[in-house]
Order: sequence, then structure tokens, then C-alpha cells
Amino acid sequence: MIHHISIAARHPEHVATVLAEFLGGRAFPFPVFAGSYIALTDDPHRTAVEVYPLGTELKPGLEREAVTTVNNDAPSAFTATHAAISVDLTEQQIKNIAARESWRAVTCNRGDLFDVVELWVENRVLIELLTPEMARAYLDTISPRQWADFLKQNAGAD
Repeated sequence: MIHHISIAARHPEHVATVLAEFLGGRAFPFPVFAGSYIALTDDPHRTAVEVYPLGTELKPGLEREAVTTVNNDAPSAFTATHAAISVDLTEQQIKNIAARESWRAVTCNRGDLFDVVELWVENRVLIELLTPEMARAYLDTISPRQWADFLKQNAGAD
């Protein structure tokens, strides 16, 4: 299970507040990194999304030092980092919140295996939201054995 992920945002406090709404949690300051916030749930895994100011980059410490941060004054607006998160909302509720924020939200199929709502936070960071029905389909189709079978069935399908 993933307990938390981190993303960068132009408006960390606002993004954390909206993500907390999707997750059914609360947003708080995250003083570990200056200007950061965290969307935190009370689910059994304590799922959280840390939201850092855009330009914050994590860098390994020296020797035995912990992670450090640097600021990139010219960061790309996009990233390959994304997450799939189950939420207790309907597709329409997700899309209503996204519309209020002017964020792109579209239902997409993933390889005829399961659907997700692609939520584009600030129209640049992808979070795949799964309604309860979508989460069941995900859990029914994604396992090491099922993935190996899927790859065998689709070998040479290029």
C-alpha cells in the first residue's frame, strides 16, 4: 500500500485543500518543507498527499544525511509522477469539484481492465481517482498473476 505521495503545485495550500476534499480528509500545513501542505485522511492507511511549492526538488543527503531540498527556479510544469487513489465519491461528484476548480477531469479506460477519472490538478499533475466501483474493477484485474497473463495475451499485439 502507498501511505503517502508528494507532488508540486503552484498553489500548495489550495491544492492540498481540494485534494483533502476528494479524499474525505483535511488539509494542514506541512512544515517539514517550507510553504508545503498535506492532505491527510483518517483511513486505516492514513493516506496522504504532500503538496510542495512548484520548483521544490528532493535531493539525497550526503553520506548518512536525510533528504534535502533545493529550489529549481525554472521547473517544468509537468511530471511523470502520478498516483491512483480510491475515493468515496461518484464520478459526477469528482467532476463537479474539478469543474469548480477549472481542472480537467475525464473518465478513461485503462487497457480494457478498469476505468479511472483522470484528474489534472492545476491542469498539470495527474491523479487517477477511482470511485468505489472503479476500485473494485482495479482490484479484480490487477495482481502479479493477472498482469503476467495480460502481457502474454497482448504479446506481439503491436
